[in-house]
Amino acid sequence: MKTYKTAEIAHCFGIHPNTVRLYETLGLIPKPERKANGYRVFTNFHVEQLKFARTALKVEVLQNGLRKQAIDIIKTASTRNFDNAIHLTERYYQQLKKEQRNAEEAIAITEKLLSGESQEPSKAILTRKETADLLQISIDALRNWEMNGLLTVKRKQNGYRVYSDDDIRRLKIIRSLRCANYSLSAILRMLNALSSDPKTDIRAAIDTPKENDDIISVCDKLLTSLYHAEDNARIMLTHLEEMKKQFAINPTL
Repeated sequence: MKTYKTAEIAHCFGIHPNTVRLYETLGLIPKPERKANGYRVFTNFHVEQLKFARTALKVEVLQNGLRKQAIDIIKTASTRNFDNAIHLTERYYQQLKKEQRNAEEAIAITEKLLSGESQEPSKAILTRKETADLLQISIDALRNWEMNGLLTVKRKQNGYRVYSDDDIRRLKIIRSLRCANYSLSAILRMLNALSSDPKTDIRAAIDTPKENDDIISVCDKLLTSLYHAEDNARIMLTHLEEMKKQFAINPTL
């Protein structure tokens, strides 16, 4: 049976030995046996489990508990409970597909709202509370969107904000995209692109951060991240089947 030292495992994956120890502490790989001098002894299973964990965590999808699901899968595989890990991964895969549908549907809703379909013209002017009630969102959410530049609202002479039909349509777009977990910065990027060019491809605009953006989160490129996570989930399933064949039968490896 081939064994490895901590430094050798770390070198295999191009990571620091402390990262290997962290994976052990978090339960992402099983605790290795130790020699009389206290040195850890890793096996082939540790190598494959670490490879599996890094695949599962390659794309950081946070919404609706997806990150927690990925970690639960890794921990389950670490105990060699491969059948349950496969079941959890299949469920994780289906959740990713659902999130993709939500993200795509939000874009379809946005396109429909922008086209003016099913919009009945009205000259009603609503207050902030009336607008929040109409859209079934909180006033705090409305205030937050405005503070982040997603909407600029006109005011009456008394300083009260008033919302027009165009504002309501824009807010419906923001609400739909936020419900699908697009980030505020991604939505703002898309809205600004549309202001510059109404023919902008909104799907591309909302999923493509600018090169000069200082900080880019996974939700700033939500569609890309979800589809990459789906690819990784398929790889995880294949890997688990291979690990099951190799290590369920040979527990000493």
